[in-house]
Amino acid sequence: MRATKIVATIGPASSGLETLERMVRAGMDVARINFAHGQPEDHARMAAAVREAAARAGREVALLGDLPGPKLRVGPVAGGVAELARGTTVILTPRPVLGTSERLSVDWPGLAEVLEPGDVCYLADGTVRLRVSGVRNGEVVANVEVGGPVASRQGLNLPNVTTALPALSEEDVQLLAHAVELGFDALAVSFVRRREDVEQVRRELGERGSDIPLIAKIEKPQAARNAEEIIEAADGIMIARGDLGIELPIEEVPLVQKRLLALAGKKAKPSITATQMLESMVHSTRPTRAEVADVANAIFDGTDAVMLSEETAIGKHPVEAVAMMAAIAEATEPELPYGRWLTERGPRAADQYHAIAFGAVGAAYQLGLRAIVSPTQTGATARLISAYRPRVPVLALAPRIEVVRRCNFLWGVHPRLHDEPRETIDLIESSARAALEAGFARPGEQIGITAGLPPGKAGGTNLFKIHRL
Repeated sequence: MRATKIVATIGPASSGLETLERMVRAGMDVARINFAHGQPEDHARMAAAVREAAARAGREVALLGDLPGPKLRVGPVAGGVAELARGTTVILTPRPVLGTSERLSVDWPGLAEVLEPGDVCYLADGTVRLRVSGVRNGEVVANVEVGGPVASRQGLNLPNVTTALPALSEEDVQLLAHAVELGFDALAVSFVRRREDVEQVRRELGERGSDIPLIAKIEKPQAARNAEEIIEAADGIMIARGDLGIELPIEEVPLVQKRLLALAGKKAKPSITATQMLESMVHSTRPTRAEVADVANAIFDGTDAVMLSEETAIGKHPVEAVAMMAAIAEATEPELPYGRWLTERGPRAADQYHAIAFGAVGAAYQLGLRAIVSPTQTGATARLISAYRPRVPVLALAPRIEVVRRCNFLWGVHPRLHDEPRETIDLIESSARAALEAGFARPGEQIGITAGLPPGKAGGTNLFKIHRL
């Protein structure tokens, strides 16, 4: 039973109901909708399609909304994509023009003020490189040193320039409110630089009466330096290696990835490793061996989830990409260093909840338990158990559908909607029945059950029981 979660980006290649249903059946746990592309009505349509596809497949799938954040982006491009050829010249203009291979609009009027001849700009996650040759009339003239396709609303990176962009734009606020209305299960916060950026978004959510979890995207050097405080402020992190590999020396990215995943583990916060994981599957039915190794290494590093971007958004084989990601995870997980992770990876026990989670995972190893069943009001107990990386599945039983969906971000956690009985004996018996019904264990086998006294109270986990079915 696969423990690593799969996040798949929804786009033109995967927004059809039939394709989405096949992606859910292939293993998609979280559907990411990138708010940098499309209009709010498009996002609403995609979200509704994901919900329907999940219902058809009989599985709950979480919706992750990705806020654009303070990133420079090109405007709309004629036909959706412009091909920039090496050796040609392109003009970057703040004027709202329809982009072509000769002229692209950039949604920031101050661009010409911060660039000068010789500066380098990157487009399309660093695959297209421009060298500034001049600045005139508020526009930037650049030579194309490395060509390639540039799509509407793709990012523009200026590695040597510190821009004074706001942490949260008015567009982000509007999209955040839209995500709350649509019932998204988590929000990714782009281009976080410090904990205050996360806290600002959380305040906006609080004003709307929402507690949607926030996933901080680590894609700036400042974020990598401030990772510990950002992880503490957020509900999880995404290591967005595309922009990180442009803003940092690319050879440092693997080491930063390992450090960030270790930090997230110590804080018991879920982590997502993203960008170009199976990029060749945008066109090919099979990934390269290096891509397979990259996914496996991220899992060995302790990531909770792996993410597909262009592979499922615009690729030719979105279902096959999800299935391949699932196959790599299933092949990798039996060889993971579970024993070492138990003692080294998770947080040090600071209270009874940490101690019970640690003890439950330890008991699973020592006693050969078949599963850990965790009734949970908020998902917090399941998150802590997940952090210690049990080798057996964790069945999270939650009374609210939003908690069920949020648990889809947690490694090894398989959530189910389940009403929690008010009496402790009834709670234990219903947890045991749920394990049998889910096929996690058979009669005569032992499972572990966490519980809280009295039942039905959030933050009350104070009991662990070894139970024979």
